[in-house]
Amino acid sequence: MNRLTQFRLLIMLSISGLPSCTAEATRPNVLIVLTDDQGWGDLSIHGNGNLETPNIDQLAEEGTRFDRFFVCPVCSPTRAEFLTGRYYPRGGVKGVTIGQERLDLDEQTIGDVFREAGYRTGAFGKWHNGTQYPYHPNARGFDEYYGFCSGHWGNYWDPMLDHNGEIVKGKGFIIDDLTDHAIDFIKQSGSEPFFCYVPYNTPHAPMQVPDRWWDRHKMGEIKQRHRDPQKEKLNHTRAALAMCENIDWNVGRLLKTLDEQQIADNTIVIYFSDNGPNGFRWNDGMKGRKGTTDEGGVRSPFFIRWPGEIKAGRVIPQIAGGIDLLPTLTELAGIERSGTKPLDGKSLKPLLMESNPEWPDRMIVSHWGRRGISVRNQKYRLDGTGHLFDMTTDPGQRTDVAANHPEVTKALKAEVTRYKQTVLSEYEEENRPFIVGHKSGTVTQLPIRDAVAVGNLKRTARPANSSWFTNWISTDDAVTWEVEVSESAQYSAELFYTCKQKNAGVVIRLEGLGSSETTAIEQELPVHESEIIGAEQDRDLRPEAYEQNWGRVTLGTIKLDKKMTQLKLTAPKIPGQEAIDVRLLLLRRLSE
Repeated sequence: MNRLTQFRLLIMLSISGLPSCTAEATRPNVLIVLTDDQGWGDLSIHGNGNLETPNIDQLAEEGTRFDRFFVCPVCSPTRAEFLTGRYYPRGGVKGVTIGQERLDLDEQTIGDVFREAGYRTGAFGKWHNGTQYPYHPNARGFDEYYGFCSGHWGNYWDPMLDHNGEIVKGKGFIIDDLTDHAIDFIKQSGSEPFFCYVPYNTPHAPMQVPDRWWDRHKMGEIKQRHRDPQKEKLNHTRAALAMCENIDWNVGRLLKTLDEQQIADNTIVIYFSDNGPNGFRWNDGMKGRKGTTDEGGVRSPFFIRWPGEIKAGRVIPQIAGGIDLLPTLTELAGIERSGTKPLDGKSLKPLLMESNPEWPDRMIVSHWGRRGISVRNQKYRLDGTGHLFDMTTDPGQRTDVAANHPEVTKALKAEVTRYKQTVLSEYEEENRPFIVGHKSGTVTQLPIRDAVAVGNLKRTARPANSSWFTNWISTDDAVTWEVEVSESAQYSAELFYTCKQKNAGVVIRLEGLGSSETTAIEQELPVHESEIIGAEQDRDLRPEAYEQNWGRVTLGTIKLDKKMTQLKLTAPKIPGQEAIDVRLLLLRRLSE
């Protein structure tokens, strides 16, 4: 039902004397699917003949496509820009792990805006903008959350997940499971307008996917290759293609649910990705991949469908980006945001709703650490090294034309300077401790990702997000977390660990340091053996850590004071050769 039909219905109901719907009841639902490490070229609608994505293709054909839509080079910055409509450094995001992914607490999120407007809000998948309350999604505008808050996960089958702050066990393949929960959320919304955010975590590694999709690709010929085919790892490409087809199947399930609930016509659906492809594979000849600020590293698919409101089959050439989604969706939904911070994005509604809108050229900045700052306007890209490319005649960025266009080069370099002075200047240098016991949630998760190893302890992989510590061989070894205790209270402490039979009798000590009175608890841990899991499901070699089937043990109750600045885990008794492998410390606030 489009807005004109709704208006006519309201008039008829008014004449008949029957009660009419409220303005809130006619507000559109919003469903957003964000994929992880899927490049622009990883869809059949964009010309990739190596795979089939019929459901996503249909979504694109039934809605409007933006031909040049830009996000960030990596995961957490894109999510921060989508959530806030502001360049990610403004929100304090500096990295993808060890706390640098946290979005500043004074930033208003799109979840906040829609919840304040009376929407039922839910997020299902990879959050990647903070784990501990008040950075947790339940404290950033989302009533319902199911997924994981880290940057990547070590196992996609029956994994350890987070459901509204509590650690639970997932069911089956993670993308299917996330979709199941999103579908339940949609069905349970009833007549309430909903905002449903589904940030999938594939085709990010580890390259795991059910047989149904892998079997279609494991021996298949890769007909379309990366522009530098010698760089391409074909098995990785095959796995990514299979994972994208699994995403497509799950997108089809979401769209079918909208049809079955008879709400498709009143639901805005958006599909995009968080950065370029996570491997060298076909991407229509563009330069760059994930982690780079070149076109191929930041160009994302972008489709938006709203039947009866947004025309089907259109391709919009004007550049746009993830920073535009908050202002666009709030204007389309007819709601106001209470936040006062200025946005970097602009509403795309004129491009979507008007046949010939006034739309002056603009500049969109792409930035990531040492990769430099790249600037795109409608025709040109200034790359991170200061070279200029005409993207209309040279989309592969092969010929520097800076000397031929000095005024364009000067203008884009001026935008780089402005970005440094007005955006990067908002970074704060101090390290933020991890918050324990915030009033917005009773459970605090302290994963090993956020910890510091002392002594012989070793992290199981360089990518820290789902890693754990091993090689605990000395009583001088320790695990520490720099913390800020929000509430002086009693806390129940639970440890996720493994301990081999040959190392039985290990004693673990947890203490809080930094206040005038140190408190501590000690516990002898029961044996909990586990094999390394995940390798048997991998379709290609991974850089990430594997997982274990972690045991959970309550260490006891400890009093933590607001003045404490560090939590320290030690093993004062190690009867065998090693103590434990450790994955996570969970603290539950019990009382004031």
